[in-house]
Amino acid sequence: MDPRSSLRADPADSELGVPVEKAAVTPEAGAVQSDPFGDESDASVKYKTMAWWQAGMVMIAETISLGILALPKALATLGLIPGVFAILAVGIISTYTGYTIGTLKRHNMQLHSMADAGDLLMGQYGRQILGISQLIYYIFIMGSHVLTFSIMMNVLTDHGSCTLLYSALGLLVSFILTLPRRLEKLSHLSTISSISIVVAVLVTMVSVVTARGGPSQIPLFSPHPPLHDICLAIANIVFAYAGHVAFLTMFSELQDIDDFPRALGLLQLTEMILYTTTAIVIYAYVGPSVTSPALNSARRLFRKISYGIAIPTIVIGGVVNAHVGVKTIYVRIFRGTKAMHTQSFVGRVIWMVICLALWILSWIIAEAIPVFNDVLGLASSLFATWFTVGLPGMFWLYINRHRWFMTRTQMVFFCLNMGLVFVALIIVTFSPFLPLRI
Repeated sequence: MDPRSSLRADPADSELGVPVEKAAVTPEAGAVQSDPFGDESDASVKYKTMAWWQAGMVMIAETISLGILALPKALATLGLIPGVFAILAVGIISTYTGYTIGTLKRHNMQLHSMADAGDLLMGQYGRQILGISQLIYYIFIMGSHVLTFSIMMNVLTDHGSCTLLYSALGLLVSFILTLPRRLEKLSHLSTISSISIVVAVLVTMVSVVTARGGPSQIPLFSPHPPLHDICLAIANIVFAYAGHVAFLTMFSELQDIDDFPRALGLLQLTEMILYTTTAIVIYAYVGPSVTSPALNSARRLFRKISYGIAIPTIVIGGVVNAHVGVKTIYVRIFRGTKAMHTQSFVGRVIWMVICLALWILSWIIAEAIPVFNDVLGLASSLFATWFTVGLPGMFWLYINRHRWFMTRTQMVFFCLNMGLVFVALIIVTFSPFLPLRI
C-alpha cells in the first residue's frame, strides 16, 4: 500500500475550492517530513526572515522582467481585443494556480521546491523529473537575462565592443550578486529591480506617444494570423506570468506562511495592471510594426535611456531565478544538517561552485540561441506552461482525489483543474517546435 494514500483532506480546510491535506510525506515515499529550515531559534544563518512585502518584491523581480517586453508584440499578433483578453485571462488563471501552490505549501511545510512536490505526486520518479525540469528552466531564464544584458550593452555603447565580452560581463555581475544565501538579502535589490522595469517601460511609452503624435490605426482583431504566430504569442503571455516554479522556495522563507496570499496578491495585481497598460499603450501607438523586446520600439535616445534604466531588472531578475535554482540544490545537499545554518567554509564554497556552474551553463545557452523571442518561446513552451498551469492543476487533483464529486463546487473545480492539465499537455506537446521557425 502506498503510504501516501492515507492522506486525507479536512473539509474544514477548504479555501476558495482548494482543500488541502494536512500531512507530510512519509519517509517511505523518499522525502523528509520536516520544514526544510527547521528550528532557527539558535541558528547563525536564518532563512525564514522575509515579511510579506519583501516576498512580494522578490516575486515581482523574478516574474516582471523579460516577459513584459514581448507583450505588445503579442497584441500585434492576436489583435487588440483577443490580446487583452488573453493577458487578463492568463493573469486570473495564474493567480488561482499560485494560490493553489501556496495552500499546498501551507499544509505541507516540508515542501521546498517543485522536486519535493513531484515526490508528493509520484514518489522518487516525480522528484527526479521535476527536479531536473525546474533546474533546466532556471538555466534557460538565466540565459535569457544574460542575452538581454548583451543586447542592452550593445544599445548603450553603439556596438562598441564584442557581444561575447558583454555577455561575459553580464555573467560575472550576475554571479557576484547571487552569492548571498538568503532571499531576504535580495529583497531590497528586488525593489530597485521592480522600480526600474516600471520606469523603463514608462520611458518607452512616453517615447512612442510623443513620436507618433496619436494612436495608430490598429485592428481590434488580427486578420488571420498564422497558427505558429498565435501559439508563440500565447506562450509569451504565459511566460510573462511564469514565476510559479519558484513559489514554493520563496514561501519557505516567509516569516509567517499565512502571509503568502498578501505576497501573491501584490505580485498579481502589479502584473495585471502593468502588463495590460504597457501592451495596450505601446501597441496602440506603434502599431503592427512593434518589436520584441518592446524597448526596441522607442526612439534611439529614449531607447538608450530605457535600457539604462532597465539595467537593474535585466540583472536582478536573472539573479533571483539563479538564487532559487542554487538554493534548491543547496538545500537538497545540506537539509537537516548543521551546515545549513552556519557560515562554514565548506558551505560557502559549495554555494559558490553551484552558482558558477549554473551561470556558465546559462551563458552557453545565451550564446547558442541568440534570438531573444525564440529563447522566450522555447523556455515558455517547454516549461513555463507546465509549472504555471499544469502542475498546480495536478496538485489540486491529487490532494482532493478522494472527493472530486462530493459537492457541486468540487465538481466545478475538478473540471477546472482537469482543464488546466489538458491545456498544459496540449501546449507542451505541440509548442516545442514553434521557436524553430525563425
